[in-house]
Amino acid sequence: MAYVGILMVAFTFLLLLLPKIWQVVKICLWRPYALSRSFGKQGVKGPSYSFFSGSLNEMKRLKMDAAQIVLDTTSNDITPRVLPQYHKWCPRYGETILYWFGTRPVVCITDPDLAKQILSNKFGFYVKPKCSPAIQALTGNGVALVNGLEWVRRRRIVNPAFSVDKLKVMVKRMATCSISMLEEWKNEANAAVGQCRKIEINGEFRKLTAAIIAHTAFGSSYSQGEEAFEAQNELQHYCAASFLDVFIPGSHYLPTPSKVQLWKLDRRVKNSLRDIIKSRLNSCNPDCNYGDDLLGLIIAASENSDSKEGPKLSMDEIVEECKTFFFAGHETSSNLLTWTVFLLSIHQDWQTRLREEVLKECGMGVPDSDMLARLRLATMVLLEALRLYCPVVEMFREASKDMKLGNLTIPKDALVSIPLAKIHRSKEYWGEDANEFNPIRFKNGISKAAKHPNAFLAFGIGPRTCVGQNFAMLEAKAVLAMVLQRFTLSLSSEYKHAPVDNLALQPQYGLPIVVKPLSTQAQNI
Repeated sequence: MAYVGILMVAFTFLLLLLPKIWQVVKICLWRPYALSRSFGKQGVKGPSYSFFSGSLNEMKRLKMDAAQIVLDTTSNDITPRVLPQYHKWCPRYGETILYWFGTRPVVCITDPDLAKQILSNKFGFYVKPKCSPAIQALTGNGVALVNGLEWVRRRRIVNPAFSVDKLKVMVKRMATCSISMLEEWKNEANAAVGQCRKIEINGEFRKLTAAIIAHTAFGSSYSQGEEAFEAQNELQHYCAASFLDVFIPGSHYLPTPSKVQLWKLDRRVKNSLRDIIKSRLNSCNPDCNYGDDLLGLIIAASENSDSKEGPKLSMDEIVEECKTFFFAGHETSSNLLTWTVFLLSIHQDWQTRLREEVLKECGMGVPDSDMLARLRLATMVLLEALRLYCPVVEMFREASKDMKLGNLTIPKDALVSIPLAKIHRSKEYWGEDANEFNPIRFKNGISKAAKHPNAFLAFGIGPRTCVGQNFAMLEAKAVLAMVLQRFTLSLSSEYKHAPVDNLALQPQYGLPIVVKPLSTQAQNI
């Protein structure tokens, strides 16, 4: 009888488990097989699916192999290094590819028309995919990640803080931070033999843009803002290392050593930001003036928002928006400046042309927003740097329902990948010199730079265009102008050309640049 009882319990337990087992089989085996057949009939192929891990193991291996490659310094074709999977798969399977991020299908799209259709959709059919807890801890669950009505509400509150008029006021703060760094460069160069100094420029720009975002976001609370930034910077290294890991639901609750460290860093960031926000709320004057930095402008916009537009931002929501400012604002600007200086150090003719424009429009004074607006060549050079070395090499969207995309049927919950680094180098859209540094292509603006008006996607297009693009361009112009006023830049012989995607495009071995102060006579040209 006892034996029969045990069998009955085991049988009952098995019956209870069967739906779960079927769900696992359906997700991990049946659905990938069915979708592979469905896409195959549409002419879309890709690497074969591996149980549970999908294409991730192959992608990891390709990434590891690519990390060993050092490119020729004059080569701007970075696709083999930063998107090695597409470099291998596209010649074999075509420009539209199906691959697997674990058990999730990903369709790679390289057609700008289809990219526009995805990014310009206003009805929530292609949403930002839900990020892993580690990524959310790093970037913040701010306006860049939320979807639907919540995104509409956040964007409406955040937008006014990034208006051109509000940003013009911040140029002086950007200049103040830059002058401090440039004075250090000058003193080090003057003290060195030959009055020139080798500087690891990527590290310098990371510190500079961190200081600028802390000043422009938190004003007088700079020291507290800097502390939050340092913790977030540590978080980035953790996230980059774990990006291609298979995410198992619930695994982020396991107290592994790396998870515990992540929780500590996230708590440190949040506590620092909460203290800053509470201090700002408590110091508000009777006119409800919270300050003219980004934090103050967003708190004011939230407090003054119409109740019809939704409730004002909570403390946690403001914290998440501040985390987004820190990561997006710091990473975009520092890497844009890094790669722009790299290109100018190789193309000395363009460095000379830009310096002449800067000295003509700004002299040796601190540039203001009106002066920066007249730097047409600088704008062209920055846009070309963004094309060749875009901080974000690939973006993703998730289909919220079964969708028709061109001739393709995209199933619900499938991811769509838009590889910017690949589209920005397509000879079909950019001509035979697609891999060449040629800022003149932007002389008539972004829409006329290529054969297709939507071939440039550095800031995205459509309703979710990067809210901080004006801030990033203004900051990059200001810093670049002040550097060119004071120094000549040349590439160190120690440099290894090895761009790497650490959630943002960075030089793997840094960027050593030899800076030499300009003579007084040259500065007064």
